[in-house]
Amino acid sequence: MAAQTQRQPTASYRTPPVHMDPGEVALETALLALADPVRQILVRELAQAGDWERQCGSFDVPVTKATLSKHFAVLREAGLLEQRDAGAKRLNRLRRAEFDARFPGLLDLVLRHEGAS
Repeated sequence: MAAQTQRQPTASYRTPPVHMDPGEVALETALLALADPVRQILVRELAQAGDWERQCGSFDVPVTKATLSKHFAVLREAGLLEQRDAGAKRLNRLRRAEFDARFPGLLDLVLRHEGAS
């Protein structure tokens, strides 16, 4: 009788995203996060979507998956983005109210100046 090999379970474990409280974000951090053209696209598209409506892979930006992940991390660290896992998907929410409370009018400026880089 041949010995059966036991297949290890494949864990689809991902580290949960870490979110920065917008109240603890420095102005310089917020400005740097919003200065990048790719992150501006992400923020604009999230501003037009409902909460938890957009998954990470649904953005049409000219970067690799790894680079896109880094952009999401920068937005989380600036208090602009909240993410949650739903099965294999990671969903996004723009933390507009929280960010606006910390930096009134800053997000509006970015959203108004589409294509101005």
